[in-house]
Amino acid sequence: MRELTVVVFLACAAMGVALWWGGRRRAFGLVSIADVVDQALAGRAARMTILLFWWWIGWHFLVARTVDPG
Repeated sequence: MRELTVVVFLACAAMGVALWWGGRRRAFGLVSIADVVDQALAGRAARMTILLFWWWIGWHFLVARTVDPG
């Protein structure tokens, strides 16, 4: 089972590198990550949503673990 996990992880990493490389070269009709981020953050609602999402993640996984429940 460990070997299968390693193979799947390597396959995902290889696919990520291939997509990154294709986006950098504008091959296969892909756009760059910078273009995607620019488009996603164009609106104020999207920026506020991302800010609140990061706040929620930080609160639940960082602050909640340091607060003493007792």
